[in-house]
Amino acid sequence: MLRSGILNPAVNSLLSRVRHTNLLVIADRGFPFFPQIETVDLSLVDDLPKVLDVWRALIPNFSVGAVYMAEEFLGVNQPDTVSQFRQALGSVALHFEPHVMFKSRIPSAIGLIRTGDTVQYANMILESA
Repeated sequence: MLRSGILNPAVNSLLSRVRHTNLLVIADRGFPFFPQIETVDLSLVDDLPKVLDVWRALIPNFSVGAVYMAEEFLGVNQPDTVSQFRQALGSVALHFEPHVMFKSRIPSAIGLIRTGDTVQYANMILESA
């Protein structure tokens, strides 16, 4: 029995298949469904869990080289929300791109973890290091 770290077996299975430079998506509750990639749905209710909750749970044992987010995130959210994301990512390179370009990357991801986050454009694509 697992005693610490990621306890969810579906998330563990998904993470174990990510290799160097593969993509993994952490998405908000409204993100479109992509039938061609595995989706692990962790959403319970609005804002539970949040994208940053999943991020913080993953990073102790997951090597991330870069994160991609939609540039629209910057325009629709308050500065303190943007600051929370930048602070949570620490030294990981953060790249913003148009949402259309962001979504075009999704089909090549290993999988997607859906949250209950209601922050607009809070979706993150993690590129493994």
